[in-house]
Amino acid sequence: MSRRDLSGAVDFTVLDRMTGGDDAVAEEVLDLFTQQASMWSALLDHRIEGWRDAVHTIRGAAAGIGAGELASICQETETTPQALAPAALERVHTALDIALADVAAWRHELMLRSLKG
Repeated sequence: MSRRDLSGAVDFTVLDRMTGGDDAVAEEVLDLFTQQASMWSALLDHRIEGWRDAVHTIRGAAAGIGAGELASICQETETTPQALAPAALERVHTALDIALADVAAWRHELMLRSLKG
């Protein structure tokens, strides 16, 4: 399937390999990622004690769907000194938003394909 690629933030071949090319499973994985992203975003605040745990969780999920740049930014941010956390967490937010836009485009294309039969 030719997938829309808004930014290249997500390498959907990684997702395809993980799901065995099963679009229904991929849709479930991306739905879960999208739902949880809103929860994780709330924890990406340097004033919240668990922000490093949230970044670590996003890192693993991002790697699993093929969002390599997001995973890389999260890895860097996990070890960021507290004084530099606000800027680092802003980078995580931005990368997460970009990855979510690519996920939305992929899901949209998948929905259109299912409507065509």
